[in-house]
Amino acid sequence: MADAHDLELESMNLDMEREMKQELEEEEKVGENRGGKAPSKDKKVHRIVSKWMLPEKARRSYLDRANCFPPPVFIISISLAELAVFIYYAVWKPQKQWITLDTGILESPFIYSPDKREEAWRFISYMLVHAGVQHILGNLVMQLVLGIPLEMVHKGHRVGLVYLAGVIAGSLASSIFDPLKYLVGASGGVYALMGGYFMNVLVNFQEMIPAFGIARLLISILIIASDMGFALYRRFFVPANGSPVSFAAHIAGGFAGMSIGYTVFSCFDTALLKDPRFWIAIAAYLACFVFAVFFNIFLSPAN
Repeated sequence: MADAHDLELESMNLDMEREMKQELEEEEKVGENRGGKAPSKDKKVHRIVSKWMLPEKARRSYLDRANCFPPPVFIISISLAELAVFIYYAVWKPQKQWITLDTGILESPFIYSPDKREEAWRFISYMLVHAGVQHILGNLVMQLVLGIPLEMVHKGHRVGLVYLAGVIAGSLASSIFDPLKYLVGASGGVYALMGGYFMNVLVNFQEMIPAFGIARLLISILIIASDMGFALYRRFFVPANGSPVSFAAHIAGGFAGMSIGYTVFSCFDTALLKDPRFWIAIAAYLACFVFAVFFNIFLSPAN
């Protein structure tokens, strides 16, 4: 019985290898028909990205029209802006140490501050300011590793929509559930990208092949645990002379990604505006948005 089982496994492995060779041969033929050349390295990159980001039924249509125009400008630009702001407060506004930044960022016009909520831009601009080296590195690594492939597939306007939805959801949730605390960091946007992507993996589990398998999953869990641990430390175990920072944006950003993000990233082959799921998610998001605005104006303890 064991020998028969081993033979079946070997046969399955051979079939999989044969299918992969056939796919490569087909792609080479397509490349030769189009330009007389074998597929370029960028095609191989797109093939890996398609296995990471898309269910099987959408991969071929993606590969047929895959290109890097426009390049992933949104996520790279956001990352550079966040890094520049961090360097400014860490170097030009020097701190005693870089692990946690206090006085410099708490005076920033970008940070979300409960007593300056009338400055509405702070509900978005807080994403540019980070509380320390671990904080910004965790967010940058996660949003670049996940955001660049997502933007290659779904383009910048869709990724930007999900990212900013998570950022705004994070600040509004913090203003409700932790109304007297400051808020910094891009975790709301990062968790929105993660929520949208992993919801797609969950729904299309049998069709989506992770690019790095268990190793990538473990690294993601490590980064998330580290980021959440740092946020909890900043909230509950900050030194007496410091100022606690809310962590509600992490949870709210994740929920925004699991609703709006999932809908946006699952509409690869269909028009987003024609998908009723998108409008249901938008309606729910706007209802929460209106309630949060009402709460901040009339009910908030920070008033």
